[in-house]
Amino acid sequence: MNPYDMIKTQLSTIVPFQNFVGIELLELGDGVAFAQLDQRDETTNHIKTQHAGAMFTLGEAASGAAMAAAMAPVILSVRPVAAGAKIAYTKIANGTLIAYAKTSEPSKDLLAKLDADGKVVFEVLVDIQDGDKDTVAEMAITWHLSRKAS
Repeated sequence: MNPYDMIKTQLSTIVPFQNFVGIELLELGDGVAFAQLDQRDETTNHIKTQHAGAMFTLGEAASGAAMAAAMAPVILSVRPVAAGAKIAYTKIANGTLIAYAKTSEPSKDLLAKLDADGKVVFEVLVDIQDGDKDTVAEMAITWHLSRKAS
C-alpha cells in the first residue's frame, strides 16, 4: 500500500465526522486531494440545495487530506491544526459535489520549512464543483504544523 492510500484509510478512521456527513476521499497525491459529497436528505437545506455546512465540511476534509498527503513522509511526527478558513459560496449547489484541494506551496518547500524551523504555516486552496464542473464554493484553509515533542 502506498503512503497516500494509508493516509486515506487513516483519515476515514480518525475523522468520523466526515463519514457522518457522507464525504468520500477519492484520491490523494503529493499535496493534492479530491473528495466527494453526494446530496442526500441529511445534507440538504430548506431550499432543497446542498447545505452550506455540508459544503464547508467537504472542503475542510479535502483540505486536510491534501495537507496530510503533502506531509506524508513526516505526518506521524507532526501536530496539524486547521487554524483558519475562508469560504465563498459562488453558486447554488445541487447534486454530487467534488472538492479539489491543493497546497499553496510544493510539499518539498513545506517539508524544508518544517525541517528548518520545526513548524510551518501554509494554506490549502479548495475548489468545490458541481456535476457540470461549475465552481459552487472556494475555500482557503490555513494549516499550522509543528513537530511533536519527543
